[in-house]
Amino acid sequence: LLESELFGHVKGSFTGAVSDKKGLFEIADGGTLFLDEIGELDISLQAKILRALQEKQIRRVGGVRELNVDVRVVTATNRDLLHMVDEKRFREDLYYRLNVLSIELPALRERRTDIPVLIDYFVKKHTRGTNRKITFSPDARRLLDDYSYPGNVRQLESALERAILLCEDDNVTIDDLPPEM
Repeated sequence: LLESELFGHVKGSFTGAVSDKKGLFEIADGGTLFLDEIGELDISLQAKILRALQEKQIRRVGGVRELNVDVRVVTATNRDLLHMVDEKRFREDLYYRLNVLSIELPALRERRTDIPVLIDYFVKKHTRGTNRKITFSPDARRLLDDYSYPGNVRQLESALERAILLCEDDNVTIDDLPPEM
């Protein structure tokens, strides 16, 4: 299924393929494709992505024709890809093809000044289209600012989404935050 999402498929190539479908590489032709959690990909799919990047060609699942694509690929992972290369769980050639420019983002707990900015962003995101003006009790705000966030930014967003759903009178209290916090 992931191969079909990335490269598309032709009608009849598998059960449920009732028409030709463009994949993300084809759709992103001339632009940028973001692949999140690249370290989770199966090694056989890694080879196909490498080919798409090197040869600038793809073949839809079940297809016989090569399609030219020119795509800039940006990836993200929370895995140590170089360690995975050593363990033969990530293709070395794909690693070097992707690792043109690497940006390491420290864990949220190591960049505490980002927390207030992210809180404001996520509150706006999860109240967009409503008239809600969310406020925080001093204890809730202190907990949000001081928590270590082992789940990083996703955990912060999830905690805020929960709090916004549970809070009464648009005021988030410590009881609205997840119990593990």
